[in-house]
Amino acid sequence: MPRPIVIASDHAAIELKAALVAWLREQGHAVDDLGPHDRASVDYPDYGYRLAQAVADGDAVGIALCGSGIGISIAVNRHPGCRAALVNEPLSAALAREHNDANVIALGARLVGVEMAKACVGAFLATPFGGERHARRVAKLGAPLLGD
Repeated sequence: MPRPIVIASDHAAIELKAALVAWLREQGHAVDDLGPHDRASVDYPDYGYRLAQAVADGDAVGIALCGSGIGISIAVNRHPGCRAALVNEPLSAALAREHNDANVIALGARLVGVEMAKACVGAFLATPFGGERHARRVAKLGAPLLGD
């Protein structure tokens, strides 16, 4: 069974979020839409933090959306249990999983159309972590050494 998916956005990405939720559910995925649920202006960090906590608390993977994808990815990455990758095409999405064990994909609704977003999410969900040589590097992401 695929891992559950949590998804959140800001107001700029509400339409993309709705399209992805419907598409993912049609494919049989369990999706928890963390909001927002209307077009009222909201702050992307609030939803990024909510998504990050949900991913870190369970076995879910996350999809984070805002106008550019940049702000919400920064918010998600502030949580030590999350590795969010901002992507714009499927190869980056697959490499984020394979090489970096990303557990959140971030997309910019103003930069990526619905079909490209679906392609990115599909590649992200279909790609396993490569392990081995990548595991050592991913472990360092959670405990960076400053200095030399």
